[in-house]
Amino acid sequence: MRRIILLAIGTMALASCETQQSLYSWYNSEDATYMYVKRNTEETLTKAMAQYEKVISKQKGLRKTVPPGVNAEYGYLLYKAGKKEEGLTLLRAEITAYPESKTFISRIINQLEK
Repeated sequence: MRRIILLAIGTMALASCETQQSLYSWYNSEDATYMYVKRNTEETLTKAMAQYEKVISKQKGLRKTVPPGVNAEYGYLLYKAGKKEEGLTLLRAEITAYPESKTFISRIINQLEK
């Protein structure tokens, strides 16, 4: 009986060590965004935009979809960089991917289109 209990405890301990795959692949985009916000240079903007592009195009997470907010953040950066139509398209893609964001993102779109 004691062996069975020890075996069960050992099995549970080993099972808890299993690593879980993340729902989304972020590719350190938060670091690039932080550096852009902190320094606000052309170089940091380029790096942040490259990271967002990577997050959008190379999703390896369990959901295989763009994480919440990434389309909106990248779209806003594109809009600020002068690529207005691309930016608005990504903002609308955020609403399509995450309908619960419609109220907030629609307000941003309305402000940008004025």
